[in-house]
Amino acid sequence: MTLERIDHLVLTVHDLQASIRFYTQVLGMTHEVFGESRHALKFGLQKINLHPAVAPIQPHAAQPCPGSADLCFITTTPLEQVIQSLQNNAVTIESGPVSRTGAQGPILSVYFRDPDGNLLEVSNPL
Repeated sequence: MTLERIDHLVLTVHDLQASIRFYTQVLGMTHEVFGESRHALKFGLQKINLHPAVAPIQPHAAQPCPGSADLCFITTTPLEQVIQSLQNNAVTIESGPVSRTGAQGPILSVYFRDPDGNLLEVSNPL
């Protein structure tokens, strides 16, 4: 077997609407409703499906719970602008900018949390 790419990820969330607002307003993702009232966030060629914690969609992880994810996003937007945007949206920056190693090499990252406490990292390739 040779894997090509990740098709989508799933986040289990406490408050579906709060998560949609955060990811669309703060990170510029697009909200999409599909299937039987299912919700997803789209950006580039990627998709994150949202599952409500009170009724996760089957099948699901063995122990789905909000706040257990740690995700890194790559952006071409200069990190200074990312930081300013986060501050303008009253998002607390936990760390950064700091140098890290991404999938394709060195990156410069800033860390913060979404409404469920998931750790998010937005990075510029170096």
